[in-house]
Amino acid sequence: MPKGVLFDLDGTLLDSAPDFIASLDNLLTKYNQPKLDPEIIRSHVSDGSWKLTSLGFNIDTADQKCAALREELLHEYESNLLKHGGAFDGIEEMLSSLEQDNIPYGIVTNKPLRFAKPILMNETVFKNCKTLVCPDHLSAIKPDPEGILLGCKELGIHPAEKMQVDINYKLITAEDLAKKESKSYDVVSCLEVIEHVPDPGQLIKACADLLKPGGHMFLSTLNRNPRSFVTAIVGAEYIFNILPK
Repeated sequence: MPKGVLFDLDGTLLDSAPDFIASLDNLLTKYNQPKLDPEIIRSHVSDGSWKLTSLGFNIDTADQKCAALREELLHEYESNLLKHGGAFDGIEEMLSSLEQDNIPYGIVTNKPLRFAKPILMNETVFKNCKTLVCPDHLSAIKPDPEGILLGCKELGIHPAEKMQVDINYKLITAEDLAKKESKSYDVVSCLEVIEHVPDPGQLIKACADLLKPGGHMFLSTLNRNPRSFVTAIVGAEYIFNILPK
């Protein structure tokens, strides 16, 4: 059992996408620009404010206008903190479980302190967070280990005794991801998905393309029997609509 846990913030504990969607929408409206599909914005939130600004206004990040518009976006985002987003479902229960086991936790994030601190102060789910490490405290941001080492120090634990949880969710198909990040991953897991796609071979090829040389791919699927078909295909896809057809 770890003696402490360090989490990333955005996309791991906090769903900040709704606040960014509202902020970019407001800025685009201000300049009479068409709004983007919210799911497109969500899929790029983890890429940062430069990418969102470039995407929304269809300009290069090197363009001087992009820098000014990005600052406006950040001011808009600051005014929208926690108005639309918040902790992901299940986070409160997970953090409570850590507290019950007397495992302290902290947050190491690339989010500037001006945004991260108000979130921790106003989102009660994070009330027992023991430390917050932001770029403001560091000379180098993640993936440099400086922030993690500082987080460990503030939790009073040795780095070998901590658990780092850093998740980057991406709303993208395996095929499209393989085009962008070919041979990038040590491990690819594709669990209970193959039975729901029209071309299983294409999905498997995309997963294989994502692997680094010598990487490992794990696949699983349902038993091919009547019970599995009724529950997972008929039930999940056609009756309850919790999976795409």
